Amino acid sequence: MNINHKRRQLIALGAGTGLALLGGSLARAQETKTVRIGYQKFNTLNILKGSGNLEKALEARGVKVQWHEFLAGPQLLEALNVGSIDFGHAADSPSVFAQAANASSVYLAAEPPYPSGIAILVARQSAVQSIRDLKGRKVVLGRGWNVQYLLVRALEESGLSYEDIEPVYVSNAADARAAFESGRVDAVGLWDPFLAGAELGSDTRVLRDGSGLTNNRTFYHASPKFAASGKELIRTIFAELKRTQTWAQSHPQELAQLLAPQLGIDVRVLLRTTERRKYGVTAIDAGIIEEQQRLADTFFRLKLIPRQIKVDDAVFKDVLV
Repeated sequence: MNINHKRRQLIALGAGTGLALLGGSLARAQETKTVRIGYQKFNTLNILKGSGNLEKALEARGVKVQWHEFLAGPQLLEALNVGSIDFGHAADSPSVFAQAANASSVYLAAEPPYPSGIAILVARQSAVQSIRDLKGRKVVLGRGWNVQYLLVRALEESGLSYEDIEPVYVSNAADARAAFESGRVDAVGLWDPFLAGAELGSDTRVLRDGSGLTNNRTFYHASPKFAASGKELIRTIFAELKRTQTWAQSHPQELAQLLAPQLGIDVRVLLRTTERRKYGVTAIDAGIIEEQQRLADTFFRLKLIPRQIKVDDAVFKDVLV
């Protein structure tokens, strides 16, 4: 099956329900002519972008879609805060850091746990054999990254604290991997697809992934204004996202082959990331709020965020999924 056929197969998923969701309420309620969506490389919004399904679903309303790619969650959430985008996604830790910084955004929905999609890596020949061996060593990662919370939890699991290591902060995964491969640091924290790329493309060893320590959820966010005024648009986004995710879950090889040329990422890397994650979108319930609150409390205790926050305050109360 060639790439064009795969693309048509993915696009065809949007032919049915998208227009049905654009009934009278959307036609009456929305004056927005463009919805601006932020996404990160090879996440679920990236797959939706590649399918073209959302554009087809919104075409009848005259609503256009603008896609904006970001290097990581903190940059995406800052764009949401300043009004450059309307809707986007970020991992659990960047979401907490954004709320603690009084960012103007609300939680809309969550994805299933993805603990194996983040990890602390060392060089295969490194003397570091366990997380405990990181004491006094340099670990490169970013402030507010999901792997920062993983590192905190992994250190505590091993009887250490965050103060026992020397964090080296960067702003994107490419810089983190470059610092690690230069030998200037002892370990690196990465997330998929950058984690899979490092696993397959360099001589590395996983020291600890998120299993048993963090659920590593992705959250969907919107500006408060868009969440309040664009409910039917958001429902349509989630409906098309679910359809695309259902296809992605059952066609990992075809998905990897479809997106590899678009993203400039090796098919093997994309296949590994797809095969170890579970796709889906769910409403944010009390359990997810409690889970996210533990992150917030941990970061505040360690003085990594400037103030105590109540996660529930930033959760949009209408269920749009």
